[in-house]
Amino acid sequence: MNEGARPQRLLWGQHRHQGQDRLDVLYIEALAAPLTVNTMPEETLLAFADHGDVASVMQARLDLPDPALMARFKAAGVDLTDLARRLQEAGVESFAAAWKSLLARIEQTAGAAVAR
Repeated sequence: MNEGARPQRLLWGQHRHQGQDRLDVLYIEALAAPLTVNTMPEETLLAFADHGDVASVMQARLDLPDPALMARFKAAGVDLTDLARRLQEAGVESFAAAWKSLLARIEQTAGAAVAR
């Protein structure tokens, strides 16, 4: 059926947790699922190593998107196409900024090593 191609994996892009009232490993625990990739800042990784727990794993669902749920969003006035576009753009901007930051850090570290 897939002619030997590897399936695309879902990528969860993590950011720093959103405030004192939110568990610092909430998204890691809630989004644990087979065949996914979860990116996160080092502080979140260290927090999860320290006190994270995956009590249950999100199960794959082949019936998504749920038509009834999508209808409820539309009835509430959510423009799903616009929302998807804005989330994709924000994700691209976030990953591009992280990539530029990583490259700057590598250049800074390499420059410091050469100067020694």
